[in-house]
Amino acid sequence: MSELTTTQPTGTPTWIDLGIPDLDRAMTFYGALFGWEFDVWPAEYGHYTQCLLRGRPVAAIRPNPNPDATVFWWNVYFATDDCDAAAARARDAGGSIITGPMDVLDQGRTAIIKDTTGAQCGLWQAGTHIGCQIVNEPSALLRNDLVTAESGPARDFYVAVFGYTLDANPDLPEVDFTFLRRQDGHEIGGIVGDPHATTSRWGTMFQVDDVDAAARRAVAAGGTAGEPYDMIYGRVANITDPFGTEFDVGAAMTN
Repeated sequence: MSELTTTQPTGTPTWIDLGIPDLDRAMTFYGALFGWEFDVWPAEYGHYTQCLLRGRPVAAIRPNPNPDATVFWWNVYFATDDCDAAAARARDAGGSIITGPMDVLDQGRTAIIKDTTGAQCGLWQAGTHIGCQIVNEPSALLRNDLVTAESGPARDFYVAVFGYTLDANPDLPEVDFTFLRRQDGHEIGGIVGDPHATTSRWGTMFQVDDVDAAARRAVAAGGTAGEPYDMIYGRVANITDPFGTEFDVGAAMTN
């Protein structure tokens, strides 16, 4: 089911947001790429902007609070039923707490953490805001994977924080890839070990109907796109928005 009305289980990627230098330009780009509409909150809330699909929130963008920032990425938030306890586990596992834990109005409670490899992510304890209300369908979040040169420490960290179980990927035996599974066995993403990675970062993939068409839309809207390619699970392209934010779009292959 792609429409959600209740809180996701602990450890599930539940929300994504992006801080960028130019909100209007971002809305133009992502509106053209995904057909999103936007709910811009007032200045006292930092013009935090909900990205809407069929009137439901699927992501958020906002003016970056750091005017000197030059690197931008989609930040993923993992669901938790106790933000403070999860942040404490992250610290005890060797990570660090960047901000929080803190309440966000009546929306929920959040913290931003950094794992032992340097990758950043968020924690989200839902209040009135449950996170993405549409997932796993075109123009919505499809999956998140961590790419790092230190896959072993990364696996240890996220098991300690979220209680994941780990599975190798028999479909890609030549790749250092580990599935992360919630305690109910549901796969929520994975860790990719890449010895050439110079940074550790959680990546974001959005589902689309047609990867090639999405790549063309991205270029027409002022971004760039890598050449779409086929892999075992579908067709994928890497997209870069006008600010240098990289993410992927993916679709199941058709016969």
